[in-house]
Amino acid sequence: MRMLSPDMETSTLATNLDTQTAPLPIRVTIWNEGRYEKNRPEIASVYPVGIHGAIAQALNNAGGIQARGVTLDDMEHGLTDEVVDSTDVMIWWGHGHHADVDDRIVERVHKRVLAGMGMVVLHSGHFSKIFKRLMGTTCDLKWRDTGERETLWVTRPGHPIVEGIDDHFVLDKEEMYGEYFDVPEPESTFLISSFEGGEVFRSGMTWTRGAGKIVYFRPGHETFPTYYDKRVQRIIENAVRWAHPLWGKVGYGERKMGWVNREQTNPTGS
Repeated sequence: MRMLSPDMETSTLATNLDTQTAPLPIRVTIWNEGRYEKNRPEIASVYPVGIHGAIAQALNNAGGIQARGVTLDDMEHGLTDEVVDSTDVMIWWGHGHHADVDDRIVERVHKRVLAGMGMVVLHSGHFSKIFKRLMGTTCDLKWRDTGERETLWVTRPGHPIVEGIDDHFVLDKEEMYGEYFDVPEPESTFLISSFEGGEVFRSGMTWTRGAGKIVYFRPGHETFPTYYDKRVQRIIENAVRWAHPLWGKVGYGERKMGWVNREQTNPTGS
């Protein structure tokens, strides 16, 4: 067997690494109503580039993620066929304008989730048309907006979405959400919240619909700088990586006879 010198081994390894294809970034589209930032100066002062912009900046700095933001008032709400089809994971933030989202766009996004696109729904996005369509329930809950302490507790240690998170963390001021939260029983509950006023809430949950993974993550009222918190950013990043589809498009339709014989005679497909 021919032996290589250490220098040749290093050179050969470098050449092999150079010829390998770099992994493609996860393509993330962050959908935000975008109206509060335009119409309320106190919110614009918290999120001068919009909630979508703040989240996109954090994700783009995380490595391996290519994030962009779109808003309700963009053409087709920013969710054209081209945008939706080129999205691996969508993040959805909405609050006061759920009814203004065109049902055609909801249908477009819904089909893409069933085909494998990940969906991360934040805070009051629980009342969005797309989340209610995916859940099949009212998605209603109790709430109180007084700016109180929220403590988030990890309930599934080892779950990829809470990687790098301590057993709990505290947000000094947030809107309260309380049970009962009318959603289907989740596949996992990775966070629960306790609030200064005494309520508790399931603040991090996952489901699967079709081929798509869905995450709900509670914090993020627009008047508080929640999306600048490093722990919140880490959970959103982890959720994106977890919900990222690891396969191509799923095929459907009629399957002709004879495929077994073809594969046996041409196993390589060449």
